[in-house]
Amino acid sequence: MATFEQGLLLGVLIGEGHFGGDGKQPHVTVRMHTKHAGLFNTLLDLCPGSKLYGPYEHGGRSYYQWMVRGQVLREQLVPQLDALPLQSIDHHVYDRYMEMKQRYHL
Repeated sequence: MATFEQGLLLGVLIGEGHFGGDGKQPHVTVRMHTKHAGLFNTLLDLCPGSKLYGPYEHGGRSYYQWMVRGQVLREQLVPQLDALPLQSIDHHVYDRYMEMKQRYHL
């Protein structure tokens, strides 16, 4: 992944990302308005095997949800995030990311 794409991915995850899981497996999700469809297509290209769900309608809002889990998370996204300076950029997001990694033994 080129430097620009790394920065784009990191920026989206810092601003909109959720690092969690369902109790059995970890996942990283981004949920945003459908007007960001182009960005979601870019995320799919940057992380092959990730999934896009939606559009959903809820409470007058229309949104998509991008999700990375399973083998794609473990073998693609986590190594990419580990190689980036997340800790020095945003301590709060770094702590959430590390909590997910610890909880799910990544």
